[in-house]
Amino acid sequence: MKTFRPLSIFTLIMLVLFSACEKDSFIETIGICPLVIATNPDNNDTNVPLSQVITVTFNEEMNPATITDITEASIIIESGSAIAGTITYSGFTATFTPAAPLERSTTYTGRVKTSVKDLNGNALQEEYVWTFSTGITVSPMVISTNPEDEETDVVVNKTITATFSQPMDPLTIDETSFILMDGSTAISGVVTYNNFTATFTPTVNLEANTLYTVTITTDATNATGIPLENNYEWSFTTGTLLAPMVTSTDPEDDEIDVALDKTITATFSEPMDLATIDETTFTLQEGTNSVTGTVSYNALTASFFPSVDLLPGTLYKATITTGATNVAGIPLANNHEWEFTTAGTPFNPTIALGSVARFGIISGVAVSNNAGASEIHDLDIGIYPGARSSITGFFEVDGGPGLIFNGDFYAADDADPVPAMLLQAKDDLTAAYLAAEGATSPAPATVAGDLGGQTLPPGIYKSNSTLLIQNGNLTLDGQGDPNAEWIFQIASDFTTVGGAPYPSPAGGNVILIGGAQAKNIIWQVGSSAVIGDYTSFKGNVLALTSVTMNAYSQAVGRMLCSNGAVTLTSTNFIYRP
Repeated sequence: MKTFRPLSIFTLIMLVLFSACEKDSFIETIGICPLVIATNPDNNDTNVPLSQVITVTFNEEMNPATITDITEASIIIESGSAIAGTITYSGFTATFTPAAPLERSTTYTGRVKTSVKDLNGNALQEEYVWTFSTGITVSPMVISTNPEDEETDVVVNKTITATFSQPMDPLTIDETSFILMDGSTAISGVVTYNNFTATFTPTVNLEANTLYTVTITTDATNATGIPLENNYEWSFTTGTLLAPMVTSTDPEDDEIDVALDKTITATFSEPMDLATIDETTFTLQEGTNSVTGTVSYNALTASFFPSVDLLPGTLYKATITTGATNVAGIPLANNHEWEFTTAGTPFNPTIALGSVARFGIISGVAVSNNAGASEIHDLDIGIYPGARSSITGFFEVDGGPGLIFNGDFYAADDADPVPAMLLQAKDDLTAAYLAAEGATSPAPATVAGDLGGQTLPPGIYKSNSTLLIQNGNLTLDGQGDPNAEWIFQIASDFTTVGGAPYPSPAGGNVILIGGAQAKNIIWQVGSSAVIGDYTSFKGNVLALTSVTMNAYSQAVGRMLCSNGAVTLTSTNFIYRP
């Protein structure tokens, strides 16, 4: 019979403990070595966005001082030379935020130095190295202008416009990037941007018979921060004429609660040629749909009479085109456009959210913004029964990068009466969840697998297992009814799957057409919901277990979780529906 020697066992244990981190030059207090287990971007990733925030995840909690100390350069991102940036650390993850956007079509190397250590002083055994590359991007271009280059006899009350090849960042389209010059004299004016087009409106009328030069500078960038490759310049010469103008409209621009039987009118600055005021020069549109009607003109005022009542709660755009001329044959200098919204029918949802409707995020145990400047707009963030310390990654709570606009944070350990308010909100969430789960009218239609590529009318849709939106987008068609509702009853997990750039070209997005509204969509999830990378999501998620928004996903809706956590992975946006 064999016997065990206590000394041998002790020796074996000590060998295991002290050989685990054998490359260290010191004795460890425990035998666990820190390891890099994940990075974002991954090794060999391509087409990485220029705005990428780089993260490194370890297998254990690390000593933040060995990571965030800039003198140590513990994490380096380089392409030839190291790029500037800041390093933060939270949980098991270090985050490198570049000081400037990455260069396009460039391969970068990431390095995690062996100077990083865990809480027990154990160092990374070998430098961790990985590579990734950014994609090829196309600079925006000016594709048309009004006036055109070298145009003559331009009216002196002209508004100058430039149309771009792709969506631009409105913050970069201003008086410093859109410049009008008379020789060496800058002309003052107001610059606006909407729907691919920048507009320069001079403060006073231009001089007659004068050459003007217009410049769009490289300060103008697209929505992802890519500038024009070169300044874009063109010139035009004014004549002596003053164009007629639209001086007032009814409804006014951006007016709301307009009557459904409204007659739309536009009043001009001078008498117009009656023959040029008709259905081709005075138009009304709902989205891309033209509204039929008849047009009349009398005493400076043109009137558009829709053939049928307008739709409730709907945005319309009216246009007087440059085909309209005064009695001398001089046209408007530019198309005159304005928008208004009709009055909506009171919304009486089948599923009432009650007091939880004030929240964009509510959870049971934790709310975390893991990385990036996530934003919550016009909604609150709440946690119950969890404590305020379980809300992390937001500037107002712990100095994190996440931001909340026109909202606030609430937790179970806040002073009265906050706990009672949160308890009521969670009770209302439970009631809404159960009502959605049990809804039977109209009769639920059974769905399964992947809803990508489908178009669904209003109704109740029931999945007895998991549900995906992956291969294509899910389109919800309101069929002209702004009060149309959708209830998705999902027994288990719900996942959308996408990919860069936003909105995901690979699919996974939720698209609304025909008057559908995000506030009227309920996703009742029996387990956990995951909103995929770069996807555009619509509706209210009522999840039993947890909700995760993956990198750069955006939602018009709410992320409401009964029991577990709500996690924003990286640079997520939630807007009030």
